[in-house]
Amino acid sequence: MNPFQLAMRVLRGDRRTRVSAILTGVGVAVATALVLLLVGLPFGTQARAERSLWQQQMFSSSDEGAAALAKVISNDYFDGREIIRVDVAQLSQVDYLPPGIDRLPGPGEAVVSPELAQLMDSRMASQLSDRFGTGARSILGEEALAYPEQLVALVGHAPEDMPERARPVNGFPKTGAQPDPLLQLLSGVGVVVLLVPSLVLVASSARLTAARREQRLAALRLAGATPKQVIGMVAAETALAAVAGAVLGLAVSPLVNALATVVPWAGGTWQSDDFALPLPLAIGITAALPALVLLAAVAGLRRVVTTPLGATGGHTKKPLHWWRLLALPAAGLFFFYAISTAKDGGGILVVLGGLAVLVGSAAVIGPWVTSAVGGIFVRVWRKPAGLLAGRRLRDDPKGAYRASAGVVLAVFAGSMALTLLPSLESLAGGGRSFHDSVLYLDTDATAAQQLTDQANAELTRYGVPERAAAIPQVVLREPGSEGGRYTQVLDCASARSLLRFDPGTCDGKPAVYTGSALDLTGMTVSGDDSPGQPLVPGQPLVAGTVVREVAPRGEDRFTSTFVDPSAVPAGVQPQYYTIAVPTTPETREVVRTALVGAAAGEQINSRELMLGNQQTELGDLRRVTVIGLVAAGVLAGCSAAIATAGSVMDRRRTFGALIAAGTPVRTLARALRTEAALPALVATIGAGVVGAVVGLGLFSLVDDGPVVLSPWILAPVVLGAGVAVLAASVCTPALNRVRAEPLADE
Repeated sequence: MNPFQLAMRVLRGDRRTRVSAILTGVGVAVATALVLLLVGLPFGTQARAERSLWQQQMFSSSDEGAAALAKVISNDYFDGREIIRVDVAQLSQVDYLPPGIDRLPGPGEAVVSPELAQLMDSRMASQLSDRFGTGARSILGEEALAYPEQLVALVGHAPEDMPERARPVNGFPKTGAQPDPLLQLLSGVGVVVLLVPSLVLVASSARLTAARREQRLAALRLAGATPKQVIGMVAAETALAAVAGAVLGLAVSPLVNALATVVPWAGGTWQSDDFALPLPLAIGITAALPALVLLAAVAGLRRVVTTPLGATGGHTKKPLHWWRLLALPAAGLFFFYAISTAKDGGGILVVLGGLAVLVGSAAVIGPWVTSAVGGIFVRVWRKPAGLLAGRRLRDDPKGAYRASAGVVLAVFAGSMALTLLPSLESLAGGGRSFHDSVLYLDTDATAAQQLTDQANAELTRYGVPERAAAIPQVVLREPGSEGGRYTQVLDCASARSLLRFDPGTCDGKPAVYTGSALDLTGMTVSGDDSPGQPLVPGQPLVAGTVVREVAPRGEDRFTSTFVDPSAVPAGVQPQYYTIAVPTTPETREVVRTALVGAAAGEQINSRELMLGNQQTELGDLRRVTVIGLVAAGVLAGCSAAIATAGSVMDRRRTFGALIAAGTPVRTLARALRTEAALPALVATIGAGVVGAVVGLGLFSLVDDGPVVLSPWILAPVVLGAGVAVLAASVCTPALNRVRAEPLADE
């Protein structure tokens, strides 16, 4: 009889072995499906980037031949949604059109995405469609869209009508697409954070029958079976469950991917095949996970193979050494070395490696902590349940820690995420000093008046009362300084209507309005301070100019600086201007249409929209964090519950004897809950602290500023402790099952 036939006979004859095999297969299936999805995320962002590559500005080299297009990219907005606008003018024959674009639009024509076409048809022309010309309109195919709901327009112009910042290019780019680095990082973290609880779930499932299988194999060894035969039996039994689970995980991965495509990222969902992996990689992952489970099962046979008598009888386990405590600081040093290396350009893979080492260190130090908790119980016990729990924790700290390993990792991931998110949210904000509702664009002195007149003409044609104003920008330079800072020239009344901070009393006197201390002694003002250009000599401010302090409004933490026109000498000629228009909710889209028509491809900005983009990114991070933590928590809870039940099954003979001797099930259940929950409570607190420290390290890759700590950082510890306690509650049903079965079965 070969090993697979023997394994099938055991599965048919032993119900608990069947349950263990089924749970092992489910665990492998979950791990396979999750890894396939997480590894597929960078491929999804790569597919997005390749489809939308034509929407990016790629500059041509002088040796690449004659330019075929004049091209400029800008971001338009409608009702808070971003519109990618690509303005082009054909200069010569265009040999390549990206997939999804059937023709190049001529002057006044546009090719738009289906979602944008629906919006254009459902709104007044003055609100949206007038921005993209009045000529023929065609539809982009899905091959040209980053995501199905994307708003994008390819707008045609005559060469002479293109904006000044348009650049000549050879044509549309074919190569150079890059995946989203943030989602790459998150997918790597997800593999580490979710794969480990999945494997813990597999290990916990296997432990349901570990003691019985170990005794069975030891008996076979004593009966004359060779080590090779024993290993073959275990390999066959494990392979049946693991391979079936991996195949199941591969089979359900399209469904998991389909569910993932509805989760928005960077403004939209995903196309149906974005997360599809190359077939060799998918097969490799599907084969690697069962191989890993199989290797772990075979590695656990060392005692059965070498000393079968020790497996059938009792044996004294060696105490754990204190050097295990060194694993965490050593892993921490390596992690922060990886952080410093990444800051110097070492790449994100080094950081992920450091994170994996840190996670792995928990498996080294966790059992020692569990043993230490057991020692405290043995010394200070007051009730039999405490003594029983302490003895168990001291006797088998590795097995006792196994029940809480998944919970510990989930708490670590949650604390890390909730340290990062408030700190990242604190970086949101900034932008120009205009009110949220003010639309503006930057231009130079040669085009400022023309743009203002055209915008006002469009506003008049649309019948809205708002008017555009050209705001000069000058450079204030302190004495002895080569550089200066650009400052807007605004009278006090206009500043009150356009800017976010309050200028105070407007008395008409020449003044510099600022929110910080400023010494005007020797300060000069000039019209330009462009890098690489000769320094323009400044002129002193008008005599009698004073400094007036302004205060931020609302939740603003910062102010800006502006100069009253009466403080600027007559000889200063500003080189740059900002065209600004205040809006109301009713007129905002019409005003934007008027500005777009006048600017012909220039970028129209507003602080409100910049903050909206930041909130979109933070919303993506929150969403991914919640999904990851829920998945990690569910896996951790399942693994903890199965490990607790497995602990009862491992000691079925002992518990049966205790029950037969008259020990109340209530006392045994209390001891089991204590041994499962208390080490988890201690470990989750430590995991929370370590997770917060790791979050600090990861945040340092983004910004060197102070970290914001929220009370929510304690939530993973509380939830982890709750999951551990709930998982420990399965011990009572397991004990009742032991009591119901005849002890002679063992």
